[in-house]
Amino acid sequence: MRQRKRILFVINPISGGKKKTAFNKQVLEVLDLEKFDPTFKITDHANHAFELGRSAIEEGYDAVVAVGGDGTINELGSAISGTDMPLGIIPEGSGNGLALYLGIPLNESAAIRRINRFETTEVDTGVVNGRHFFNIAGLGFDASVSDRFATDNIRGPIGYLRSAMNVLSDFQPSTYTLLIDGKEYQKEAFMVSVANSPQYGNNAYIAPQASINDGLLDVCIVKKFPLYLFPKMVFHLFTKSADQSEYVEIIPGKEITILRDEKGPVHVDGEPVEMGKKLEITIKPRSLKVIC
Repeated sequence: MRQRKRILFVINPISGGKKKTAFNKQVLEVLDLEKFDPTFKITDHANHAFELGRSAIEEGYDAVVAVGGDGTINELGSAISGTDMPLGIIPEGSGNGLALYLGIPLNESAAIRRINRFETTEVDTGVVNGRHFFNIAGLGFDASVSDRFATDNIRGPIGYLRSAMNVLSDFQPSTYTLLIDGKEYQKEAFMVSVANSPQYGNNAYIAPQASINDGLLDVCIVKKFPLYLFPKMVFHLFTKSADQSEYVEIIPGKEITILRDEKGPVHVDGEPVEMGKKLEITIKPRSLKVIC
């Protein structure tokens, strides 16, 4: 009998506001147990998924699976980026941006069946001030929303929308100096998003032409716009037409520096991280294997 692949399922019990008490049972029903030997671990503190990912490498697992949202994926992906260990994804988050881009089903059983196929693709890793991201990192309005959302007791799209409306009421644009592959830009912007994949999640596309394995990051500069146009800007996000707005400028690059007047939150795959006035952003091409 051939040896089964050892897979560690890392479960975030609170992601997306969804209960996951029956998840282990579902895996045992759907996963091909002739091929795979599953182990389950639950995260209980910040950065726990990262710690479990590093331990999985040391313990010789054949794959790790993030059962959660983009934050859980980020921690596990950061732990194994640059290694041969593949990352599986069971989307259980509020936005599920990376999973949607990769075509991973939001249905649990269907996502588990993808793991049975064990087919992988290589994706790029973005790095901002030493922190990895696989979907999008950003500063300005969306970072402030992520910061507010992190302390909200309502999860999911409704909670995110509530946080966005609360921030919008008194948010002011900032001036940024950007150095992208040696060329300098001065921009007053509502927000600056650095996209590895096209969308935040929930099919909201900030960088419709972005590709997760082209060795480039798309710097999306959302310029100051009249607030009465906010619904139109949202419409652009959900119709994959943000790049057609006169208030959006997208510049691809590999080596990016962003200077701002004050330190503050930067969202890294949706999770707010406090960073300084200077952001150094690079890309590691095809550095993470993902089961999809």
